[in-house]
Amino acid sequence: MGISALTPPPDPRTVTAVHLEFPDNRLLVELCGEFDRNLTHLESQLGVQILRRGNQLDIIGQDDARKQVADILEALYQRLEDGRGIESGDIAALIRLGGQTPSDETPDEQLEMFRTGRLEIRTRKKIISPRTKAQQDYTRALLLNELNFGIGPAGTGKTYIAVAVAVQMFSDGLVDKILLSRPAVEAGERLGFLPGDMKEKIDPYMQPLYDALNDFLPGKQLQKLMEERRIEIAPLAFMRGRTLSNAFVVLDEAQNATEMQMKMFLTRLGEGSRMAITGDRSQVDLPRGVSSGLRAAERILEGVEGISFSYFTSADVVRHPLVARIIQAYERDEEKSV
Repeated sequence: MGISALTPPPDPRTVTAVHLEFPDNRLLVELCGEFDRNLTHLESQLGVQILRRGNQLDIIGQDDARKQVADILEALYQRLEDGRGIESGDIAALIRLGGQTPSDETPDEQLEMFRTGRLEIRTRKKIISPRTKAQQDYTRALLLNELNFGIGPAGTGKTYIAVAVAVQMFSDGLVDKILLSRPAVEAGERLGFLPGDMKEKIDPYMQPLYDALNDFLPGKQLQKLMEERRIEIAPLAFMRGRTLSNAFVVLDEAQNATEMQMKMFLTRLGEGSRMAITGDRSQVDLPRGVSSGLRAAERILEGVEGISFSYFTSADVVRHPLVARIIQAYERDEEKSV
């Protein structure tokens, strides 16, 4: 297997090689990925060449890159040995953990956290391991605080992690129900009249929440729980007048809640409940002149006991690596226009 055409061959005068050996050929196949795509990704991102011979991998490249690739491969292999799979995004996350993500912990400590899965969210269908320091802190905040705000750009796992924690707490019997909500606000375009009954009208707005739940619960069980109303998905407007006790409540796309809606929603919190509020301040779809309730809540609730705020940046994006670069480009453009 050769180095990616996008990356120039390393200069043999400035490179060294490291030799790795993996005893389980079945796990090695999973480590390398279909058609060695995982190795190809590491080559193109970090400017190394990886040669595969049997159960051995030779990494050729400059010292820093060679060591980083070796650490990543060993971390991924140990996860496979522990019975954990490799999902899309894991390699990109580990590349960031190699020193590109600001953190109070050293890159080695972060890699160890990834290897061991020290902080996990266990659901019926999968185990979630937060991939960045910000995601680790966010998960802890969701578990420790009755009300937590997750604020940052798209693709940082704010809603996904919140729903996963909700499912884990529900499965462990710590709450009796899950309620997921978001404002039914169109993203910059008028969709006009939608046919069907009320559920059919609002389902397109709620689809991201359905997608997250389907990742964590078997289909038949999810359907049964929704029929029993132990799991509910509803627009923000339907929350008025309710008291939500012994529930895990998630408000998604909170930047599109008005100040009055946000106050109304926050005061629904009942005994034994948890709330997670997620939003992206850069994607407000409210009409011109209408203030975002998320911005107001940040200002008003700062320092209130029992409420925590978790913040994400483009470095925490766990979607396609290009998403992080797009967000960074928009942030630079906004800074120029200030």
